[in-house]
Amino acid sequence: MSFHSGFVCILGRPNAGKSTLLNALVGEKLAIISPKPQTTRNRILGILEIPKRKGAGGQVVLIDTPGVHRPDSSLGRKMMAEVREALEGCNLIFLIVDATRKFEQGDQFMLEMLKRSGTPAFLLMNKIDLLRGQKGKLLPIIDEYRRLHDFRETIPISARKRDGLDVLLEKTLAELPQGPRYFPEDQVTDQPARFMTAEIIREQILLATSEEVPYATTVVIEQFEEGAKLTRIAAVIYCEREGQKAILVGKGGQMLKKIGTAARLQIEKMLGTKVFLELFVKVRANWRESREFVDGLDWRRELERLVGNVKTAE
Repeated sequence: MSFHSGFVCILGRPNAGKSTLLNALVGEKLAIISPKPQTTRNRILGILEIPKRKGAGGQVVLIDTPGVHRPDSSLGRKMMAEVREALEGCNLIFLIVDATRKFEQGDQFMLEMLKRSGTPAFLLMNKIDLLRGQKGKLLPIIDEYRRLHDFRETIPISARKRDGLDVLLEKTLAELPQGPRYFPEDQVTDQPARFMTAEIIREQILLATSEEVPYATTVVIEQFEEGAKLTRIAAVIYCEREGQKAILVGKGGQMLKKIGTAARLQIEKMLGTKVFLELFVKVRANWRESREFVDGLDWRRELERLVGNVKTAE
């Protein structure tokens, strides 16, 4: 029996359900999720091993990406660079669309990115569970997308309910070429625990705060010491203004404690050890406009820096 493998980029507008789809397909929480747009800021890789049964087996390497939008800051430009890099060299694109929303100008911008890639694509109509007997509304949206691009497949799904995912995987495996296994069978992501920890903390900020605060914050891990029974972590939450810091800390430190407790429980579940988590809040004015600071948030660059420091010390 043949073995098929390849890289699949998940492309879509903010809040289309990209991260929910990644987590549902892989079966583990790799990407944070919140109702707020632009939750995902980096490429996130998930590895799905499909065992050989009656047909072919394979390995699908999924790449979740930030929501496509016209950037207006250094952070936004970095996010769109992440999308463009994910599109390069992939074998297939999942264009995921919120089935409850009408076609908008931003969708045209997304389709232009898709066309420039020259890569085959599936159109995934997500959130069909929210249509509640009004699935006839799907047809005009599907027709609009099909008129603008030639998709290999059109598949209605609900990533949250896992509806349609078996069909999606079957058609994906048939679309991918015969090839090697790119990652070990038991590996589900390439993300280091440090990065996933920072994202878990940021997810709790997204869930606990409102207005401009979630978008003006980022998390940097300053200490990460893993032990057999206890992992010590120190993280800094950066925001842009003193007023935002006051909200994050809360009266008597209650908001920061709430964020920290919820994050710690999630991190302990991920690491399988007890966690001692310290959170600090610092103000860095307009950090989203600082290319140097934004580039420093890239865990791939940070990993290279850490490895370089170790080699220098040797």
